Amino acid sequence: MQGRLIAVSNRVAIPTAGKVAGGLAVGVLAALEEQGGIWFGWSGKKTRQDPRDPVLETRGRITYATIDLKRQDFENYYNGFSNNSLWPLCHYMLGFFSFRRFQYDAYCRVNELFARKLVPLLEPNDIIWVHDYHLIPLATELRRAGVTNPIGFFLHVPFPGFDALRALPPYEHLLRSLSSYDVIGFQTETDLRAFQDSMGQPEIGGRLLTDRRVEAYGRTFQADVFPIGVDVDDCRRLAAKNLDDRRVHRLTDSLRERKLIMGVDRLDYSKGLELRFRSFQRLLKKYPTNRGQVVFLQIAPPTRTGVRAYDAIREDLERTSGNINGRFAEMDWVPIRYLNRAYDRGVLMSLLRLTDIGLVTPIRDGMNLVAKEYLATQDPDDPGVLVLSTLAGAAQELTGAVLVNPYDREGVADGMQQAVEMRVGERRERFQSMIEILQRNDIHAWCSRFIESLQRAHATHG
Repeated sequence: MQGRLIAVSNRVAIPTAGKVAGGLAVGVLAALEEQGGIWFGWSGKKTRQDPRDPVLETRGRITYATIDLKRQDFENYYNGFSNNSLWPLCHYMLGFFSFRRFQYDAYCRVNELFARKLVPLLEPNDIIWVHDYHLIPLATELRRAGVTNPIGFFLHVPFPGFDALRALPPYEHLLRSLSSYDVIGFQTETDLRAFQDSMGQPEIGGRLLTDRRVEAYGRTFQADVFPIGVDVDDCRRLAAKNLDDRRVHRLTDSLRERKLIMGVDRLDYSKGLELRFRSFQRLLKKYPTNRGQVVFLQIAPPTRTGVRAYDAIREDLERTSGNINGRFAEMDWVPIRYLNRAYDRGVLMSLLRLTDIGLVTPIRDGMNLVAKEYLATQDPDDPGVLVLSTLAGAAQELTGAVLVNPYDREGVADGMQQAVEMRVGERRERFQSMIEILQRNDIHAWCSRFIESLQRAHATHG
């Protein structure tokens, strides 16, 4: 490509000591390492003054451009509209949904600020790739400032059906904002269909054209599916490199050859963690031969601390795990190990490699890269078993997993038991079918497909 790649996200994750994690951060870094360019976004700092110009830090081919945000704007834009309105809406969890007009105003104000601070950094041949629900209006603000570069948008979370979307008072403004992009990317066909249905509503008046193009609000743009992948080789390398880490040794020594079931999730209500704990409880009750023979390790680092809903989740999980351990634990065996802290990415990859059953049961997820990372780290000769929620985007690709409905405790318990009993021949067969998909649709293919589509769409319609 001729110009630089300009990646824009809410938060810029400058790599430190291998601690970069999460689908968005891993994906953006992979794209920038391949193409070279700028990663622009919030620094993580909150101030009382008006934000200054971006601070630039260059490492290799990537320049990290970060800005501070005013404390009140951040609270209303991020904890307010982004995470009290858009996040629950996109995850079909309207019980957590709330809307405040002043929070939406802050959301629009921060997007305008991002555009104003980004414009001076742009060059004529740059390609701009905006990430996730925090920045839906950004292209409109950039176009208003005179930017004619190709601009793409990728939604990492699910796109809600229209009946859910219209619960949001300014939904029509967000749909109009999306039409300012040249390419809009979704994780799954389900998300794309939901978006197309919304654009085709009479009050919107959009038209679906051939080749997954949409005509709306006086523009023609591309809307397509780009399922995000993982760097399979890097997952394997990290897993092998960290097998001698003392924390990994401590875990393996403590297991005493028991089977390990593991989940790795941010502490979020969309992950269905309490349901998962109850499903494990059902496994111990329905299949008592597992008592003393399996250990369930749940790693759930805190997220959005200080937000009441997330504080309540942590308290519920602590209480639930305590109740289950109190009921089933023996002198030499504790069934649930619940760790409410973050670990280095390399250590996590090694732990995933040693896990017999990867338990990934969100009640709604755009993709869920932990499921893919788990498979990528496995020993092909003796792979573990992935137990995966049908409500995660990854389930549309990873059909070789043991697929379960996370709301069905009995079904999840049965799925875990199926994984416990699965013979090595079947495990290898399931693994092989899925690892081929992961290698074909890895993180590099995701980056290349999106950028090529953006260049093509802009050349045609820009």
